[in-house]
Amino acid sequence: MLFPESWLRSFVNPSISTDELSHTLTMAGLEIEGTAPVAPPFSGIVVAHIMAVRPHPNADKLRICTVDDGSGEPLQIVCGAPNAAEGLKVPLARIGAVLPGDFKISKARMRGEDSFGMLCSARELGLSQDHGGLLELDANAKIGQDIRSALDLNDTIFEIKLTPNRADCLSILGVAREVRALTGASLTEPVCAPVAVTHQDVLPVTVDAPDLCGRFAGRIIRGVNARAATPDWMKSRLERAGQRSVSALVDISNYVMLELGRPSHVFDLTRINGGLTVRWAKEGESLTLLNDQTVQLAPDVGVIAAGETIESLAGIMGGAATAVSLDTTDIYLEAAFWFPDAIAGRARRYKFSSEASHRFERGVDFQNVVEHIEYISSLILEICGGQAGPVSDQTIALPPRPAVSMRLARCRKVLGVNVTEEQVRDVFTKLNFQFTEQDGVFSVIPPSFRFDLEIEEDLIEEVARIYGFENIPSIPPKTSATMLSTNETRRSQHQLRHLMAALDYQEVVNFSFVQKDWESNYMGNSDPIVLLNPIASQLEVMRSGLIGGLIANIQYNQKRQQSRVRVFELGRIFVRDSAVTDGDLSVAGVRQPLHLAGAAWGPAEPEQWGLPVRQTDFFDVKNDIERLCSQQLQHLRFEPVSHPALHPGRSASILLNGELIGFVGELHPQWVQDNELVHAPVVFEMDVAALQKMRFAHYTEVAKQPAVFRDLAIWAPVTVKLQDLLDTLENNQQDGQFLDIIKDIALFDVWKDPQSAQQERSLALRFTLQDPVATLEDTRVDQCMNAVLELLVQKHGVRKR
Repeated sequence: MLFPESWLRSFVNPSISTDELSHTLTMAGLEIEGTAPVAPPFSGIVVAHIMAVRPHPNADKLRICTVDDGSGEPLQIVCGAPNAAEGLKVPLARIGAVLPGDFKISKARMRGEDSFGMLCSARELGLSQDHGGLLELDANAKIGQDIRSALDLNDTIFEIKLTPNRADCLSILGVAREVRALTGASLTEPVCAPVAVTHQDVLPVTVDAPDLCGRFAGRIIRGVNARAATPDWMKSRLERAGQRSVSALVDISNYVMLELGRPSHVFDLTRINGGLTVRWAKEGESLTLLNDQTVQLAPDVGVIAAGETIESLAGIMGGAATAVSLDTTDIYLEAAFWFPDAIAGRARRYKFSSEASHRFERGVDFQNVVEHIEYISSLILEICGGQAGPVSDQTIALPPRPAVSMRLARCRKVLGVNVTEEQVRDVFTKLNFQFTEQDGVFSVIPPSFRFDLEIEEDLIEEVARIYGFENIPSIPPKTSATMLSTNETRRSQHQLRHLMAALDYQEVVNFSFVQKDWESNYMGNSDPIVLLNPIASQLEVMRSGLIGGLIANIQYNQKRQQSRVRVFELGRIFVRDSAVTDGDLSVAGVRQPLHLAGAAWGPAEPEQWGLPVRQTDFFDVKNDIERLCSQQLQHLRFEPVSHPALHPGRSASILLNGELIGFVGELHPQWVQDNELVHAPVVFEMDVAALQKMRFAHYTEVAKQPAVFRDLAIWAPVTVKLQDLLDTLENNQQDGQFLDIIKDIALFDVWKDPQSAQQERSLALRFTLQDPVATLEDTRVDQCMNAVLELLVQKHGVRKR
């Protein structure tokens, strides 16, 4: 919000400088983002009166002006402005004057004629970009007066940044109240005396929506002159506050909104048929607004209607049908209190914002509605004339103002400052709060314009603001350096992130709400949790898996010419579960487990001279999962699985200690095509709770005996899984004869004879054999290998190759 310092100081004028005032407001929570002078620096420019104008004898576009600058002797000025005319009062830069940009004025000779100064336009003074002619001053301006004084240019524009809860400071009066509390300076409020009532005409108004409008007031004013000129002082204040002048009636309404924080609306009375009705809109109704936008209304939008005709959006913007014009003579002036919840979000729904909705959705003073109507009426009668009727005021349902209690002990504890009862009383008195005190507990009734005072902490904040944040000492906390025990069987989420980073994955953070088709395509979830108010139309459901976001990350990077992407995300998913109840960190019916998901796409290794380019495949990612689960590796298994997101035959479920914890596989060709990916990424997703469990480390002595390596090639039916063979050998290792010396088994070759019709394949296994206490002899090694072959033949029907 912008406002000129002079406007604020007309309410409260503390004896501090502009910079000190800015700092004081900022330290009280009303951040002043910046200050700027109304006009750039210049000097030597005065109000001058053009006494006579004659053509230049040697130039068609130049004229010679005789100017009175108040010095007692007329000056000759050569001027090319088209609007230079006898009788005008304009700015004159005397000889020696300095214009913006350090441009100095001296005596000049222009086409044979002397010029003793320069008449100035608004652009030359840095006041605007208007360079169409001389800046015309008010006819009552004093000749010879310094132009900075005449136009009040020694002023500063404040730009204030308010937090959403401080709606009371969206006005000059609201900021002035804060300055009074902070500095102790006296506050002079505008006089809101009732105007003379000269007729008894009233407009009937019916409020059918007490949850929309809590108070509605208005009056009829007849015989106004809508063509009256807005006074220069009002126009100047509006322009310096960022508002353009429209017409006198509109300017007055905007002026009071900025000054007192009271949005109002002026109807053209002749365009209203019958009375007004305040109600909720009906389905299918529409309205053309003052900004010429036509909006389709919904039942949760408040309107003011005349019969079946919608006149305006309640608390947001008026309609074009009843807008005042320069031909308006009879008006209806309206001011009301609209409940913030009934206004919030409605303007944004129609993709615009208004000054009125910005205030009403945060809360506007509901106590002084009539007084403010009287103030607006007095300005209208003073500027536009007319005859005012009586004020019609309806109070329907004002918001309750329950007392808010603050314990002095609690205030001291939160602030860390031993404030006294007298200091707290002084703060509340400066803020003009009504309060009582008993046994160290202050009970405050919030003013009608303060909607941000609801809980104890709000009052503590007020004490801190007025006491002064800079007066609260910075005391570092003290605590004992106690060593905490570490759970060696559980690793943290941060450790998992570090492990994934070590595996060459980069972390991403995606939205928890996703497209509905992601859920059906990738997770096979036909009943996802739907959002009531999504931030975007396509992000309408909560995710039950993480891989959809990772696939979108890969697609995004591919479009930006990235050839290799390896990403992971650790985040929550959301699935329906009727067993879940409400709690501090839970919502009834929704289970929210943490999952870890990763996706690898592109070459398995960054491009280099030493390795050929090879696309990442299933086994690369499977190896990453095994390394991630190295603490649980002896219990980790992969089983073929059918998953809607994964390629049939290139996917597997991940089991840990016999429990399903996730899945891994290549993305289904259909989704590869739909996402326009040049290669299929390999994705995985696992439950974090299972990954956090670790085996306690057990250390064994390193065997001093050498290991023996033996290879065994067998023909096995294609229906036999390698894991089945390994399970058989592991299960018989302790009980089976001679198998106790097997330390490791590795598959190093798989081959199938393309000419053979047999449904079998060759598996080549390498065995690592070792006895920790004795050197292995060939007899014992042969006995072990024969036992291995016999066991596999017996259990799985294999044959030696």
